[in-house]
Amino acid sequence: FYTPSGPAELLCRLACLGLTDVKDAADPTCGSGSLLLRLKNYANVRNYYGQELTSTTYNLARMNMLLHGIRFSSFKIENGDTLEWDAFDDMQFDAVVANPPFSAEWSAADKFNNDDRFSKAGRLAPKKTADYAFILHMVHHLNEGGTMACVAPHGVLFRGNAEGVIRRFLIEKKNYIDAIIGLPANIFYGTSIPTCILVFKKCRKEDDNILFIDASKEFEKVKTQNKLRPQHIQKIVETYRDRKEIEKYSHLATLQEVADNDYNLNIPRYVDTFE
Repeated sequence: FYTPSGPAELLCRLACLGLTDVKDAADPTCGSGSLLLRLKNYANVRNYYGQELTSTTYNLARMNMLLHGIRFSSFKIENGDTLEWDAFDDMQFDAVVANPPFSAEWSAADKFNNDDRFSKAGRLAPKKTADYAFILHMVHHLNEGGTMACVAPHGVLFRGNAEGVIRRFLIEKKNYIDAIIGLPANIFYGTSIPTCILVFKKCRKEDDNILFIDASKEFEKVKTQNKLRPQHIQKIVETYRDRKEIEKYSHLATLQEVADNDYNLNIPRYVDTFE
């Protein structure tokens, strides 16, 4: 299931915002490489890194790179399970984009309690929903000045137990979450659930707020699929870039406000869209 062009463009524009030169870009669930390749439309990307579980798709990704004029020495795509075997050790990237499988299962094995990617969060992502395992993996590989943008199901914003602990760690201890963007339902292939984009940065200051954007109502219906059009994407990117508050669309929440909501990031708590 490759990422449709609307969400793909949005992810890449968010990850490249303010950058003209990206030394290293990565996608830990890269599929056939379409997201990685799209990055070069918005910045000069020097090196591409990806990992893909399915062998045939992995081979497609490598061919895709060559067909799009990326030199063999400028990309490194690995075949394997990103969570079980991290192909990139301690490498850190300037731009990380991903559309990981939603609520996939993983082993959540005890050995991961000693894995640098996951151990600091205090809990492992649940066996049945690996969303936070992917998120922590990507955060681990993000450099201090870089930006990460990934798609996730809404559950990551409010689910409790281990996921609540990890979410609180990312906000309270690390202050890495820069923005939460709610997308329309039915814009991805293979699932009709509404999704969100999470934007992470490591260089945020103590008094930085979290921007919430509810873009779930702005789309064009084409047959059975909802589409993000250029004007919808532009509005999201500009709102994010300028950190604008727009009635019924976006809200800047202080970290105190998020703490008062018990670190629940569910968008309707912050953006009132009630008609």
